[in-house]
Amino acid sequence: MIENLAGVMLYVDDQEESVEFWRDSLGFTVVSEEELPEGFKAVEIAPYADAETRITIFDKAFIKKHSPELSLDTPSLMFKTDDIESLHEEMKNKRITVGEMTDMGGGKVFNFADREENYFAVMETH
Repeated sequence: MIENLAGVMLYVDDQEESVEFWRDSLGFTVVSEEELPEGFKAVEIAPYADAETRITIFDKAFIKKHSPELSLDTPSLMFKTDDIESLHEEMKNKRITVGEMTDMGGGKVFNFADREENYFAVMETH
């Protein structure tokens, strides 16, 4: 029986820059770094250290070489926040690409892009 979603794999062109974006621009925590063959590594990040769901960032070059059957497409991720307007403004002030805020079935939502132009979304929680 599946209990929950433990993590998401994010494949990027520039792992160091991606980790920097999530850590420095969005305040995520680097939970762990695992050494992989040939000098590659897997970097696990989360909004906070004991978050239930984590994102593991891999270099696409590693995935292409060691798991060529995997899709390198960016997953569609939806994050939650209890203060969406402040988060939206904070991201704009940090010069993060953000979309307009919209109302989706009673809650506000906006999207944002990382430095590789992968888009993610944030929804308001009540």
